[in-house]
Amino acid sequence: MKTVIHIKHTSILASTVTDGGMIKSSDLRSLSLEDFETKAKEIIEKEGWDYYDYAAGRKWTYNDSFKAFGRYIIRPRIMRDVGERDLATTVLGHPISIPVCAAPTALHVYSHPDGEKETAKGVKEAGSLMILSSEASTTIADVAGAAPGALRWMQTYIFKNRKHTEHIVRQAERAGFKAIVLTVDSPVTVNWDDLDDSFLAEGHGKTDPKYRCINLDIDLPEVHAAKASGDTNLTGYLPEQHNSPITWDDFKWLKSITSLPVVCKGILTAEGAREAADAGAAGIIVSAHGGRQLDGAPAPIDALSEVVDAVRGSDVEVYLDGGVRSGNDVFKALGRGARAVFIGRPILWGLACGGADGVKRILTMLGNELSDVVALSGCCSTRDIPPDMIVHKSYYASKERVGKASKICPNCSCKL
Repeated sequence: MKTVIHIKHTSILASTVTDGGMIKSSDLRSLSLEDFETKAKEIIEKEGWDYYDYAAGRKWTYNDSFKAFGRYIIRPRIMRDVGERDLATTVLGHPISIPVCAAPTALHVYSHPDGEKETAKGVKEAGSLMILSSEASTTIADVAGAAPGALRWMQTYIFKNRKHTEHIVRQAERAGFKAIVLTVDSPVTVNWDDLDDSFLAEGHGKTDPKYRCINLDIDLPEVHAAKASGDTNLTGYLPEQHNSPITWDDFKWLKSITSLPVVCKGILTAEGAREAADAGAAGIIVSAHGGRQLDGAPAPIDALSEVVDAVRGSDVEVYLDGGVRSGNDVFKALGRGARAVFIGRPILWGLACGGADGVKRILTMLGNELSDVVALSGCCSTRDIPPDMIVHKSYYASKERVGKASKICPNCSCKL
């Protein structure tokens, strides 16, 4: 972590930094999400920021993931008793305090020297769920040890050498993780030509311990060969392992090697949702991979309802990942059928700005905003948002606005 911070412009943040570059815990509450992003960009070294901020192609999907939330309108109810609001929910049967969770993102060491260990502490303090990336800069066991008893899921790919996948699954099982999350939208390595090449230029990313793909470093001949060739951190070896197109047979193999429920991350269509359900997925994360894979894919919030409809009546839980930047966004996603949402880059901003306290603040800030939207919308629980409360803006351009039947809120018996 840098010890000297160069403030690029006059800002309220200039007087709130510690010697290590992070913001004082007492000042985190005064920051907006935009403030966190601005400050994080000043703290994180350039190659790290470029890696986090990367988006594919012309950034159509990346940009639309945020804009798409503006296409949905909240139809509020009035004169309801909303004095008591309940944001809690469950994910695969496990309780969380707020339906805002930490998505799997790689190399948290760019944001904080303790990386994912610090993230895990912040997520636990917020009462939420963390998905740990298989490309973390910290071992699975160390993350578990940093926040004992916290709820965690483990993300993985089906790597070209399946022994990597099996190793990650076994480590997650031993560390008490409660589910495996398989990323299904990345069958090949994307050519990141427009990403600043400092990450791997002249071997930089191959030798600096900061960039080590630690959870791939196991006793395999090809791993030893890669390290012997100078790729000591396996950052060159990793893309080779990603070039492994997979099918539902591979998904079934993954299910066969673990008793943990398996969640599919990266589904954007009804067809994919039905296939996942048929293959035995316990959950689906509607996600466009942060806009880092297929440019031109739909925004997750646009794809959400067709995925929800495709598995309606089954036990498959549906979550949303992508574009969430406010409690208003969270409410809209929940109203369109998501059980919870996941955020990626904002967690990294919070981590850079305040360590565990920053991560906790990001999550609780969105939770507080969500609580306000719940009340202003006339609801008393995020689990009971009426199906006709969130509509596409075209609803108000239509001449055929036939309202759906209201329902009774089970928490307070008010008519919604």
